[in-house]
Amino acid sequence: MIMKTTEELKFRIALSLLPNVGPVIARNLVSYCGSVEAIFKQKKRALLKIPEIGPKTAEKIATHELFTRADQEIEFILKHKIQPLFYLDENYPQRLKHCYDAPILLYFKGNADLNKSRMIAMVGTRNATDYGKTVTDKLLEELALLDVTVISGLAYGIDIHSHRAALKFGLSTIAVMAHGLDRIYPGQHRATAAKMIEQGGLLTEYPSCTNPDRENFPSRNRIIAGICDAVIVVEAAKKGGALITADIAHSYSRDVFAVPGRLDDPYSEGCNKLVRINRAALITSAADVTYLMGWEKGNNTDSSPKMVQKKLFVDLTAEEEELVKILELTPKADIDLLSMQLQWPFSKLSSVLLGMEMKGLLKTLPGKMYQLL
Repeated sequence: MIMKTTEELKFRIALSLLPNVGPVIARNLVSYCGSVEAIFKQKKRALLKIPEIGPKTAEKIATHELFTRADQEIEFILKHKIQPLFYLDENYPQRLKHCYDAPILLYFKGNADLNKSRMIAMVGTRNATDYGKTVTDKLLEELALLDVTVISGLAYGIDIHSHRAALKFGLSTIAVMAHGLDRIYPGQHRATAAKMIEQGGLLTEYPSCTNPDRENFPSRNRIIAGICDAVIVVEAAKKGGALITADIAHSYSRDVFAVPGRLDDPYSEGCNKLVRINRAALITSAADVTYLMGWEKGNNTDSSPKMVQKKLFVDLTAEEEELVKILELTPKADIDLLSMQLQWPFSKLSSVLLGMEMKGLLKTLPGKMYQLL
């Protein structure tokens, strides 16, 4: 059984290492071939018939040249007790899974539940002010009553302060890294990262020996946005990673909240702009987050929201069940996002949505957004 599992993992890692093959194409490969293992058993001429697979990629797959690197990664995983998470696994972050560009493979070290019922991302400037740090402490101290999991990027400023505040208030906290788990960047945050492994964890899509290159950070931000229910921007300049994360979260139909700041403060300019252009709701306390997310007292157990929906929706068709699964994890989704996630034509999707609306299972919101009732 161990050998079979290791062999399967080798195929999965090799697939994730294919150059010029992103998550969307990788999923298409699995769909066309039937399984990850089947991809690497195809002849080159058969691979070339698959959309977006060119001669170089087909050659890489057919010659198995990535298997040596995959075997090295498996040794690293076993030695350091790292948990690989494939997108078809049950313990893969389900919120993230429904994002069209979610990584097919993640690496996780820690003890956090990546599918906890309440997960928030805290992001902001690397030049955190005393105001930003105080607000972060206040928000997380109050949110500790709801046992939320806190996601951030371990960077300087608001990120690292969010992780440390979460640890201080007994909350599980997860850092999403822009490099492999064989290193910690920045190195000054190594002690905090070690504590997080015991009270949360470290998550990345990158294999070991991957450097924290600049282009990895925007890609990392999509995981931060996709794994959570809401993104809270505490302090942000008019440009930077925090606003990138907020934009991605908005595209994923996640709730985005922003803490307002002084009009003349450059590190609040981004937050004020998000509120001004209606990309974020203004919050001044954890009570605002609790209210806007529907996390008020009396709705405070991990399983109740999902369990209630599953009990109510007893006569669903197979297509309706697929839609419900997505809308449980993405409470508000537009028709374009649903079409991408389900890979359905608009005609089919519109028909199923109309049928569910007639049954009183969902409602249409402005902007062609849909929400379960």
